[in-house]
Amino acid sequence: MKDLMKSNIYDCSDEIVIVGSCLKSMQPRAFEEIEKMKLPIFELCLEQTHINMALTKILGMIRAKKIKKILFASVDKSPHCIQLHYIQDEIRKLGFELNFENYVAVDDTLFKISKETIALSKNLSKLSLIDK
Repeated sequence: MKDLMKSNIYDCSDEIVIVGSCLKSMQPRAFEEIEKMKLPIFELCLEQTHINMALTKILGMIRAKKIKKILFASVDKSPHCIQLHYIQDEIRKLGFELNFENYVAVDDTLFKISKETIALSKNLSKLSLIDK
């Protein structure tokens, strides 16, 4: 596993995985499932690195190597790790068409999360309507 922010933008392939840096220690069996995918894994801590810096790095990687797919994985319920899943919206808004997959780990199990769920999690007013 490589540190995303310390990696060269050319050190990637057409498919990559970006995980919250605490995933391996907090959810080790879920992390093993990610390792089985045999894709390059980059760790990122959005408690330490601002999302805008991470986005700039990822965009550099996309431009340099023509990344086609990014898989994001994090622990669930982390106010910092949830931002990993928001990066894809920013990439799309800039006109890049990539495939994305999103997972959260709970009880050492990976759960696939839809882009609609991620979009809804950014819209608290819509979520509040569910509570009524």
